[in-house]
Amino acid sequence: MRTAEFYNTNSFNYRILRMPQTVYLSLGSNVGDRTLNLKTAIEKLARVGKVQATSSLYETEPVEVSDQPWFLNCALALETQNTPRDLLEALLGIEEEMGRQRTRNKGPRNIDIDILLFGNFILDEKGLTIPHPALQQRRFVLDPLAEIAPDLRHPLLKRTIAELRDQLSPAQQITRIASSGS
Repeated sequence: MRTAEFYNTNSFNYRILRMPQTVYLSLGSNVGDRTLNLKTAIEKLARVGKVQATSSLYETEPVEVSDQPWFLNCALALETQNTPRDLLEALLGIEEEMGRQRTRNKGPRNIDIDILLFGNFILDEKGLTIPHPALQQRRFVLDPLAEIAPDLRHPLLKRTIAELRDQLSPAQQITRIASSGS
């Protein structure tokens, strides 16, 4: 049975039918056992939905704050019945449960989970913007995402993930290091 929820934003109200949505997430870690951190987060994500696909792991140089260890990143497709805000709260809960410390903006972290796309939703409210506002500028996001959803269209830019990735300069260093089954 579908349940409807009234969802309130800063500027307007709308109804969301609690139907399964495919959400694309970016996961990253650059502190501790990076591979274990990502695998643990993926296991915990099963509490909020069904993991449909996981990319390979990619080692990537830090962006914006370069004086920190390199990251391991991956992308994940998750089917969920959560609203965007409920999913965000669940992701923050997983980060907190895993010991995420927010001591420096864009600084080192054992786990970072970002919502990239949530179905075809377009949402801009305090603390939550969907699609992720920097998605199209980040090779560490687009390479893993293009591996699992190359033909997925960005709802605002109307370009596929593969097209967005191919438009980026190769400046950021990124190396595919392990398949999702490894």
